[in-house]
Order: sequence, then structure tokens, then C-alpha cells
Amino acid sequence: MLASPMANHTIDDPFTGETACSVPIADDAAISRTLDQAREAARALRGVSVDERIAICDRALTAFEARAEEIAREITKQMGKPLSQSRGEVMGMAGRWRHMQEIAKASLADVVLPPKDGFERRIAKEPLGVVLDLPAWNYPLLTAVNAVIPAVLAGNAVVVKHSPRTPLCGEHFARAFESSGGPANVVQWLFVDYETTEKIVGDARVDHVLFTGSVLGGHRIQAAARDRFMHVGLELGGNDPAYVAADADLDKTVENVVDGAIYNAGQSCCAVERVYVHASMYEKFLAAAEPLVRAYAIGDPTSDATTLGPIAQPWHVKELSDFIADAKAKGAKVIAGGEPASVSGKGRFFQATLLRDVPQGAALMQKESFGPILAVAPVASDEEALARMNDSRLGLTASVWTADRDRADRLARQLDYGTVYMNRCDALDPALPWTGAKDSGRGVTLSALGFDALTRPKAIHFRLRF
Repeated sequence: MLASPMANHTIDDPFTGETACSVPIADDAAISRTLDQAREAARALRGVSVDERIAICDRALTAFEARAEEIAREITKQMGKPLSQSRGEVMGMAGRWRHMQEIAKASLADVVLPPKDGFERRIAKEPLGVVLDLPAWNYPLLTAVNAVIPAVLAGNAVVVKHSPRTPLCGEHFARAFESSGGPANVVQWLFVDYETTEKIVGDARVDHVLFTGSVLGGHRIQAAARDRFMHVGLELGGNDPAYVAADADLDKTVENVVDGAIYNAGQSCCAVERVYVHASMYEKFLAAAEPLVRAYAIGDPTSDATTLGPIAQPWHVKELSDFIADAKAKGAKVIAGGEPASVSGKGRFFQATLLRDVPQGAALMQKESFGPILAVAPVASDEEALARMNDSRLGLTASVWTADRDRADRLARQLDYGTVYMNRCDALDPALPWTGAKDSGRGVTLSALGFDALTRPKAIHFRLRF
């Protein structure tokens, strides 16, 4: 039913071009064994209290953090992220992990209905069984932890099939849980190709799928589940806009918006990709942004001096060049960057890039570019900014930069996005739900609401006396 035996999957180091790692591709027998073991683990975990699940996850986190430096260096080697940022990702992952542990008991508690004479009425939250987690490569720990920890806390077993660009990351979650003292195989990992992943999605031993990736990938995963009556969580792409109002604190706004666009080489679903600046602030914004964009230093991602790492995927540099060419052909002007680059012949880099006067019809304003590119255009009013921000099939995050809280609130109510920020961007608070609108996906991870898709309600309706 599933894939025939294959050899190894190998990826390159985006900086050196040398082999970064090679992992075995699971054959039919390994896949079937993994799913069978996951079902057994799910049955065992149902009998474990929430308090003990929290303790299991906490011990797993201790084991994970003991290897933090090794894991950070592996991330950098696999996808090129500057090592300081990889270390920051390990810390950020641990913060999300701990938060979900802290809220688990209250979030998973039965909902007790108001007293009714002679009856007991509760809504219990039952685990689903086996969760298939399909994380993305750009933040390989953060996109994985969103599913792994809430799923285990809710009583589910997890199988992690990581992105082909960061295949080693799934193993670290599985290894951490091996020493956690919980039931065997609560978290497992395997690596297979895209076609086989889709077949696993359709396997009856899987009860829930969470995919983080592209819109195209989301359509394929949803299609793979078409014969299953199960929910598929989809965390997809973004073309995230920012609006700089006339009263914004210019220096702080520019600093944060540029960082929100260029951090991790712009390889973030919630990176700022397009900025609409009030006409009264437009030239000042561009003048302040240019030196910040030019200051990014490409180089060896293991060096502390490097602030802009290489592009992870081999084919993506050309795609970024095509985005720039399209914008220029439609009237935009490149102020800084705009070209592929290397360091002493090493690395597939793309310069940090700032463009002005980018028309709404340019691909940069309509599609996810996933690179260190900041496209800027002037607007005459809040209303024009709102219309242009909403003019997208994607709806992950949007940000409003203003000193006026009421302005931000008014716009937030009309912006079709999963998250709307005021005076910040490219950030995630695990106490808030992570979700998208339109083609940016469906479902929720993190926050108390994140447990809902990982459990099913069971109505407890007891008549205590006749």
C-alpha cells in the first residue's frame, strides 16, 4: 500500500554546498511498524493522567535542552540560519513548550455545566489517538512543537515526518521522549517522500494531521485526506502587510519592520513582505530603512558577524530574482540589494533588498516571496491602506504602526487576518491562538484553543436518581 524500499535522503549545506546530512527513507515495513506502535502508545497514554503527561513532557524538555547546542548547529547546517538565530529558536521552542504545559491542566479539564437537580452533566475532552505532524523547514523546532507538545499533553501519540530540508529535527523530539518515563513510542519520527506522506495521511491508523508549509502543499494534504472523516490542520503561507500611519514613531517602526522582513533571510510565513506608508511619512521611511537594509552582513552562518544567512532551498534564489524583475518591470525601483550573492564563491545568498513604489499588481504584493525583500508603497489614507492590505488571497498576519490605539483597533476589526499586531510584527505569543484566514490555512495551534483540535468532546449525561 505504501512506498517501496528506498535508500537515503541527502541534503546539502546551503553555505558550503557539501553534504549536510543523510537520513534513511522509511520503507513499507518501517512505516507500518511506526503507525502500529503509535496506536499502542496512544492507547497506553489514555490511561495516564494530565498531571503525569505534563511531567512526561517536562522531562522530555530537559533531555531536549541538554542537546541544545548540537541541535542549533544542525539547524544551521541543514537550512543556513545564522547560528545565533538557531540558538534563539531552541530557546523560543522551550518557551512555547513550557507555556503549553502550564495551561494544559486547566485547558483539558472537563467543562462542568450548571447544576441540574438529579443530573450530572459534563463535557469531557478525549484524545483523538495518533497525530501526524508535518512541520516546515524554516523554523523546524517552532513549527514542530506547536503540534507535538499539545498533542501529547492531550493524550495523543505523535509521528513526526519533518520537511526534506530539515529531516534531522524530528528525531530530536522522539529521542527526548524516549527518556521521559512515559509509555514507549509516544513520539516517533520517520522520513518519507511527498507521495508516501500523502498515503500515510490516508491511513486509517492516523486520526489527525497538522501540516505547516505552502498553500500548494496544503491542497495536496487536504486532497490526501479526502476519503477520511478527520480534521486536517493547515498552517500555510503569508504575504503579510504592514501599515505605517502618519503618527507612527518613525525610528522604532523602521527598525522593527526591517527586522520583521529580513530576519531568517525573510524565510518566515509571518515575515513582513509589503509595507504601505502614509504619504506624509513615505520618503522619511525609505531614507531611514535604506541604511538598515544595507547593514545586513552575509557570510558563514556559524560566524557571529553574519546577520543574513544563505537561502535554504537550491531553486529559490532564481525565484527571488524573478520577483524583483517582475516588480521592476511594473515600475518599482530597487533602493538596496536585489541580487543573488556569494562569499568567496560560497553560499546561495540573496542580498537584503528594499524596493520603493511597488505597484499593487506586482507579484511581491500578491504572493509569498519567502526571501529578504521589503516592498514599499505610499498610501494617502487609512482607508486606502486597509483596502490594499486586504487585497490578498493570504491572511496570516498584518501589522499597524501608529500611536493611536483606537486606529489600530478600528483597522484590526476590518483586516482579514489571523493575527493583527499594533507596533510589532513577526512574533508569536503562545498564549494567543496561531491561525490564518483565507488561503493561509485553517485550524488553530497554541493557546488554550490549540487543544480543541487535538481532542473530541464527549458528553457525560448522568441521571443520578429516578
